[in-house]
Amino acid sequence: MSDRRELAAAVVGLAAAGGLALSTGGQTWLTATVTRPQPLPPVTEQLTGSALAPLVPAGGLVLLAAAVALVAVRGAGRVLVGLLAAVAGGVLGWSGLRALGTDGAAAVAGVVGSGTPGSTVTTAVSAAWPVLALVAGLLAVAAGLLTVLRGRTWPGMGRRYERSTAVAATPARRPTDEDRALDAWRALDRGEDPTEGTVEQR
Repeated sequence: MSDRRELAAAVVGLAAAGGLALSTGGQTWLTATVTRPQPLPPVTEQLTGSALAPLVPAGGLVLLAAAVALVAVRGAGRVLVGLLAAVAGGVLGWSGLRALGTDGAAAVAGVVGSGTPGSTVTTAVSAAWPVLALVAGLLAVAAGLLTVLRGRTWPGMGRRYERSTAVAATPARRPTDEDRALDAWRALDRGEDPTEGTVEQR
């Protein structure tokens, strides 16, 4: 894989992981129903990923910023961005994995009034969203480690503009008879004698 393809893969990987984390963080991860003694009605509460795992959307923002920074920086700065992305991916994956093992009753305690005597709590976990957060974390870790190991050799954003120096060094072409005639007419327009100096040059 070429350096440019590796850079593109890392940027796309971080952007995809960040977008996935933000998307899953806004979804309902857990639905809790608190059945209370009569005549109190049951209470249902839906908890999003942001409520259960606040580090998921925060990690998503960090990864999106890292994807942008990866293109702008070079050398040691790029390695630092890779390390930050790998750490953010690890935290993101840990948050998703932790949510899968969360005790539903403990998660909703104090949120829906589950402390009422005689009440019972039943929970339903939407496992797909925490799993997606875990996948996003693994993807970010892979992209971050790739950046740490290979990022120093990747091209920077301004490298394609370095060809301008080679173009500037190209020698100018020799003036043609038509160019000399045009210069003579311009000299006449300015009120100058176009023949001045020609005798000396000869």
